[in-house]
Amino acid sequence: MSKIRNVAIIAHVDHGKTTLVDKMLKDSGAFRANQVVEERVMDNMDLEKEKGITIKAKNATIHWRDYIINIVDTPGHADFGGEVERIMGMVDGVLVLVDAYDGPQAQTRFVLRKALEHHLKPIIVVNKIDRENADPAKSHDLMLELLLELHATDDQFNAPFIYASGRDGYAIRHIGDENPGDMQILFEEIVRYIPAPKANADEPFKMHVSNIDWSDYLGRIALGRIISGRVKMGDTLFRVSADGKRERSTVTKVFQFGAIGQTTETVDGEAGDIVGISGFNNVGIGETICATEEMEPCPFIELDPPTIQMDICVNDGPLVGKDGKYVTSRNLRDRLEREARTNISIKLEDAETASANRVSVRGLMQVAVLVEQMRREGFEMCVSRPNVIIRNVNGVKCEPFENVWIEAPDETVGAIIQNMANRKAVMQNMQKHQHSTMVSLEFGGPTRGLIGLEADLASITSGRGIVSHMFKDYEPYVGEFNTRLGSTLISMDNGVTTHYTLSFLQERGRLFVGAGEEVYEGMVIGENPRPDDIMVNPTKAKHLSNVRCQGEGKAIQLEPAIKMSLERALEYIAPDEYVEVTPSFLRLRKKILKEGDRRRATSNANKAAANAAIAAAKAAAE
Repeated sequence: MSKIRNVAIIAHVDHGKTTLVDKMLKDSGAFRANQVVEERVMDNMDLEKEKGITIKAKNATIHWRDYIINIVDTPGHADFGGEVERIMGMVDGVLVLVDAYDGPQAQTRFVLRKALEHHLKPIIVVNKIDRENADPAKSHDLMLELLLELHATDDQFNAPFIYASGRDGYAIRHIGDENPGDMQILFEEIVRYIPAPKANADEPFKMHVSNIDWSDYLGRIALGRIISGRVKMGDTLFRVSADGKRERSTVTKVFQFGAIGQTTETVDGEAGDIVGISGFNNVGIGETICATEEMEPCPFIELDPPTIQMDICVNDGPLVGKDGKYVTSRNLRDRLEREARTNISIKLEDAETASANRVSVRGLMQVAVLVEQMRREGFEMCVSRPNVIIRNVNGVKCEPFENVWIEAPDETVGAIIQNMANRKAVMQNMQKHQHSTMVSLEFGGPTRGLIGLEADLASITSGRGIVSHMFKDYEPYVGEFNTRLGSTLISMDNGVTTHYTLSFLQERGRLFVGAGEEVYEGMVIGENPRPDDIMVNPTKAKHLSNVRCQGEGKAIQLEPAIKMSLERALEYIAPDEYVEVTPSFLRLRKKILKEGDRRRATSNANKAAANAAIAAAKAAAE
């Protein structure tokens, strides 16, 4: 147990965590000399490889000299903060990565605060020191300021600093030291500074479940650090759920982690080690597995609350079932319940209708990743626009607020400030970068105002802007505002679009569909600058006649249709619209497809609002 080190790697998104783990695995001898290893080997999900980010926390075991170093690679994006929070109880220290050029960013502050609150010992790794215009000395000073600001203890404040290049695969203790060509200095610092796990092999077995894996043969696998005792296949243990209920089960397998994150079967697990245990079919994250029925469970993991919610509904459009395999409400519910059991930062509840499921999450990317996974599995569904979760605090209507950090070229600052003002955000700080034309802006504003911000920022800065945000607190509601200017072009008929009709429609706005695509009544096929939606027929064909006209035979020139990503589509839609998601298609549509039904629903809603206002006025007068 004294030779075990459990450590997590935490940082802001894209500061090089996964690349650094790759080099550590290589230098520890985890791979054969002739083994072909792809980059970012820990990111084994297709979405992680495509987006270039870590989504799920993953474990790897490194055997260095006579030590066992268990490393957990965590996500850097704020929307996946739940993955970071739940592994803090598994480790005794953290490697805090900070970019030598960017310095500590929004998520650096978030993950470091969580680590300090759990009394973990940090090692600060200033990464990417080989980057052009890198300033590792400034990043060192900024990290010390951040530690002071987060009320680090004396021991935490005196954390060692390591300077590294994950890309080139080396680490040094002081700026200007000779490049050793490997990561051995980092290993030495982990073994020296990070303490061995506090565990007692002589006491009865206890383990806190921090993550869940799945096997098609064994079912759910509980992952966590053994707090005390030992475990082996065939042991009879008790699972203590969040509500205090205790369930008896038998261990069917015990797993340890391999060099590249896979689990490998082992004989037994001992105190202080991170293992996986199968045999507990209903086990959940945050629960305790222990040897006797009388043992006290570990404290349940406390998470920051979700801030936005969305409805995931059955696809009731006319094209349902043409593309996907799973289209029923039971299919959707089972899949979402399975996700909620393995991701404790997602909350699932019933919506107003039986065909809808309400999902509460941290951020838009979190639900976009879930929906993208489901469509690749063959699901069809409709997804609503994200709405913030409103709370009543001391009798005051409140909504979630966030701190927002934007880095952009200095010539775009005016447009960004105006855009953020339209979103009810207030600028708090502005700082120009040295040796660069980039400017850092800090804002505070409602979470509602961040929906669609990344698309606007990409347009304003020509793709050069970077935005990050972090939940701040619930503050008084700031009133209504509209982040989508203009309205939409809506199909009034079912059929296939034609070149002839689209050539005229493109004069009224930008189109989301091209020629030869299937559309249906109520489907959003484009946008226009007018304030009201326009009903159009994109399926009308040109009538043939025996009369020649001027310009006959002239080629029709169609502008390329705008094809949105799933995240952009969810940001774009209005409250009365859905994104229809299938394995091959993304379509925007109205919730109520027929125009007459939409008008009646609007009229009824206006009457109900008027009656409510009259009743409120009478009550106030009395």
